[in-house]
Amino acid sequence: MRTRFAIKTHALLQRYFPERRLFLRSDTDTRFIRLKSETQAIAFVGGSMVVTWTIVATAILLMDSIGAGNFREQAKRDQQTYQQRLNALSEERDERAAEALAAQERFNTALAQVSIMQSQLLDSETLRSEMETGIEVVQATLRDTMKKRAELTENLAALQSTDGTDLTGAGAAQADSTMDFLSDALAQTAAERDQVVADAQEALIRADEMATEIRMMEDKNDTIFRQLEDAMTVSVKPLDKMFTAAGMDPDRIIDEVRRGYSGQGGPLTPLSLSTRGQDPTGDTQRANRILGEMDRLNLYRIAAQKAPFASPLKDAFRFTSGYGYRWGRLHAGTDFAAPHGTPIYATADGVVTHAGWMSGYGRLVKIQHEFGIETRYAHQSKIRVKVGQRVSRGERIGDMGNTGRSTGTHLHYEVRVGGESVNPMIYIKAANDVF
Repeated sequence: MRTRFAIKTHALLQRYFPERRLFLRSDTDTRFIRLKSETQAIAFVGGSMVVTWTIVATAILLMDSIGAGNFREQAKRDQQTYQQRLNALSEERDERAAEALAAQERFNTALAQVSIMQSQLLDSETLRSEMETGIEVVQATLRDTMKKRAELTENLAALQSTDGTDLTGAGAAQADSTMDFLSDALAQTAAERDQVVADAQEALIRADEMATEIRMMEDKNDTIFRQLEDAMTVSVKPLDKMFTAAGMDPDRIIDEVRRGYSGQGGPLTPLSLSTRGQDPTGDTQRANRILGEMDRLNLYRIAAQKAPFASPLKDAFRFTSGYGYRWGRLHAGTDFAAPHGTPIYATADGVVTHAGWMSGYGRLVKIQHEFGIETRYAHQSKIRVKVGQRVSRGERIGDMGNTGRSTGTHLHYEVRVGGESVNPMIYIKAANDVF
């Protein structure tokens, strides 16, 4: 059976791959190499597998390249959108803060005017009371005068009846003069009293108008406060989540940034509304809470520049190896593949602590950042920074290459915290929803 199967197989191969001879001729000799059917079949199958593998590998590389390009473009668009949103929120924050301060000033002015009006009203009430008292005194005097006039008239009539002399004319004239003086004084006093009453009523009307304006101003302030509180919530929460996802305690980060910028003045001075020694009102407390959130947002923006939340490449790339153990050894970073000479950028603000050759890393740049974080950029073809140089996030530090222990052009990117390596993608992924 095996012989017949071998004969049939040989015949089938002989049909498609007939035996051939390759002649090699020299000046003195002619030789040939016989190519059996089996040899030709093996060569054909091997060649086919090589071609198939080449096609599949090329397709995979193209798909990775296209996917990486789309990822980078999307990341750029997201970063631009986030920056625009931060700028818009900053402008809106400044406008709302100015409006709140202006409203507070108007509110204080209105309160001062109400206080003045109340003082004037009290003065008017006091004057009115005094004038009413004066009127009562004048009226009492007038009554006494009228009574004395009647007595005088009676006495004059009695004297006239006794001695026959007419004295009523002179006494009556004097009494009439006194009555006219008292009447004029009473009329003037009554007019002044009416004017004081009118002023008091006008002051009450003005006080009601001022109270209405104050209520309208309080409603407007409440609307502004709610808008500011919503804006702060939308801005601060994603940053809280970003630092938490990266394993960084937000409160500790805020404290460290504040200690690093403890000088007076500038954007990190805590804002607050003065209460002028009085107990703070509800609006003042809300305004101070909003100003505190604005201060926290500003500190977050500074901290985000000092932690490696950015990608080290801005051009199209593909991931070739991630963080973790492979073949029993820890791969302490992430590899990014791109064309030779692709620009490499710092992922956060910091100071260059190493810029040169280091064993398996090849040409290596180390950057020390805040919060005990260090980043490494290995296998570079050219280094563009020097030791001691301070670099900013997004600043070009070198070109991609293939130096050191490397099998192809790529960037080996590491993040170390307190000297221990961590997965760089923790920071990059944590910032995806923010930048």
